Amino acid sequence: MSGAPLPDLGFVGLGNMGAPICGRLLDAGHRMIVCDVDPGAVARLGARGATGAESPREVADRVETVFTSLPTQESLEAVVLGVDGVLEGSAVRRLVDLSTVGAATAERVAAALLARDIAYLDAPVSGGVGGAEAGALAVMIAGSAAEIDAVRPMLERFGRKLFEIGAEPGLAQVMKLVNNYLSATAIAVSGEALAVGAKAGIDPDVMVEVINAGTGRNTATESKFPNSILTRSFDAGFAIAGMNKDVRLFVEQATTTGVTLFIGSEVRQLWQHGVDQLGPDADMTEVVKPIERWAGIELRGGGGEPA
Repeated sequence: MSGAPLPDLGFVGLGNMGAPICGRLLDAGHRMIVCDVDPGAVARLGARGATGAESPREVADRVETVFTSLPTQESLEAVVLGVDGVLEGSAVRRLVDLSTVGAATAERVAAALLARDIAYLDAPVSGGVGGAEAGALAVMIAGSAAEIDAVRPMLERFGRKLFEIGAEPGLAQVMKLVNNYLSATAIAVSGEALAVGAKAGIDPDVMVEVINAGTGRNTATESKFPNSILTRSFDAGFAIAGMNKDVRLFVEQATTTGVTLFIGSEVRQLWQHGVDQLGPDADMTEVVKPIERWAGIELRGGGGEPA
């Protein structure tokens, strides 16, 4: 005996993360109504069975549950609160926001939606493009228990772990910023440490192997350095501008809550310098390039000599 048909869903924002997440929902059997500023992104999902919409409002006119995956606070507010935005939709009953936009933006969007009796679920994700494609993301979510339960089966299509952070909008944003601040710091600090060792003449591959067998190991030395930096592929799949934004939002959150950062201000400067020097679309792992340039070395694996 077959179960009830899966609900139609909306998805706005088909970028590096949004497209594979939407694809997972399509593959699970949901009929997807999708929208993006890039017609090519809509066409690619259309080829897999999604139906394109001309505006976020049209998406929200056709489904009760709309997902958003957007790169900035400004883009989220435009999609939800702007002209022909989700807020103007006639069918929408809940918005599940997978973006990383900070607590203040989440609170503003949630308040506007609440005034129209639309539930807001603050649900940023972690795990990168690979995690999205594999359905292995960590999903941090804040919202009412009833609304979380309503979307749980959908979240499980692309999330391996679901962490309920609290009921208030913005709490999941803070959790995501804490995570990404630690990730950003690990890349920066590991780059400096390996530059010192390479300058002294130690093979970067050897250093990474030793670090990962000891107490210095972290996400950067375990994956980003061996996979993207020492190989010189710089293909972690997350733009440097995105990580810089997340570090900035973390520093702003600390300021708002009255927490003094000593290390954080230096990490913020390095990431901003990386954007300024390399451009916003560079891969986040390329943040080590200024460190290499200052040291006069190159962190290259494969037994090669430092440049």
